[in-house]
Amino acid sequence: MAEIGGVITAMVTPFTEDRSVDEAAARKLARHLIDHGSHGLVLSGTTGESPTTDDREKLGLLRAVRDEVGPDVLVICGTGSNDTRHSERLSAAAADAGADAVLAVTPYYNKPNFRGIRAHYEAVAKAAGIPMVLYNIPSRVVVNLSPDQLAELAEIENVVAVKQANDDELQPIDGLRVLAGNDGTFLPALEMGEPGGVVVASHLVGAEMREIYDAVQAGDLDRAREIDAKIRPVYEMVSRVNPIPVKAALELLGICSARSRLPIVEANEDERDEIRQVLETQGLLTGSAA
Repeated sequence: MAEIGGVITAMVTPFTEDRSVDEAAARKLARHLIDHGSHGLVLSGTTGESPTTDDREKLGLLRAVRDEVGPDVLVICGTGSNDTRHSERLSAAAADAGADAVLAVTPYYNKPNFRGIRAHYEAVAKAAGIPMVLYNIPSRVVVNLSPDQLAELAEIENVVAVKQANDDELQPIDGLRVLAGNDGTFLPALEMGEPGGVVVASHLVGAEMREIYDAVQAGDLDRAREIDAKIRPVYEMVSRVNPIPVKAALELLGICSARSRLPIVEANEDERDEIRQVLETQGLLTGSAA
């Protein structure tokens, strides 16, 4: 299995005109991302609109992308749920369908206590039978997992990393690889000696984010910080009601459609104008593009 680290893109899920999953477009996008700096991909995460795709679609997408990128590219499948039995079944199926690892979010809405969270992750990790990445994102699930709690969860067999989307608690954690959960903490995570991040801006500036990673590995922190400062407007742009901006940007660049499933809507004209300006400033799009 490829290392869990580097530039791991949380890939959007392309849809056809009737809003079914567009596996052909997903193949094209996955290949584009790998060719433009990504070490690996997360499928069916938040950016991939996992709440509105069913298990059959998630597994079909996984099989298509695995077939496209081959066995040597890291592919992680989002299998989290607030229903432990559902997450067990989907995690086991994802492992069978070719996932290298699963990404499992802290159970949301029902707000279990920590004993319940640990029991949930123990059950899902056992069912998956492959490496598990925890996903700590209190802004979406309400519950935060403290660094001490994450260290305790690292004791579970197969739990190897955490996507840390609580920027205030980005720090090393015993027993876990800590992956930046937001674009803005990609470089800080690398500077701490952590392996990388699960990011979104790499859809658009993947080569630059790969250069940041390579510069840190080479010990050239000044170069890494210079690149990071230049592309921060892209980080900020894609973070606004993800995945609306990144899908709009991909459409403006002719890479894939901006179509989404409700309740996610497409960017309106004012939003598209702002996104276009960011792309133009970064040299990604000419002023004549529509």
